[in-house]
Amino acid sequence: MKIIGIVILVLCFLITLALGAQNQEVVNFNYLVAQGEFRLSLLLGVVFGTGFAFGWLICGMLYLRARMSTAVLRKQVNKQRQELDKLRTDPVKE
Repeated sequence: MKIIGIVILVLCFLITLALGAQNQEVVNFNYLVAQGEFRLSLLLGVVFGTGFAFGWLICGMLYLRARMSTAVLRKQVNKQRQELDKLRTDPVKE
């Protein structure tokens, strides 16, 4: 599964390089506080890199939250399993 992810990542990187090599025009880019003239290849690269970083950040946070939740639930299951084993081994009080 990791190999497929690496192949997709390399493929996206190569597509970005191909687009950058073909788009050397200077474009006017208006952003929130100002505007500037940038090469289209640079603009595409920055936008792609920013989107990639945000995607990794969001997925990483979701993965970390799931791992922490799993750890808490495993601890809870182990505690309940120990209690159940203790109840099974203790003699019945009459």
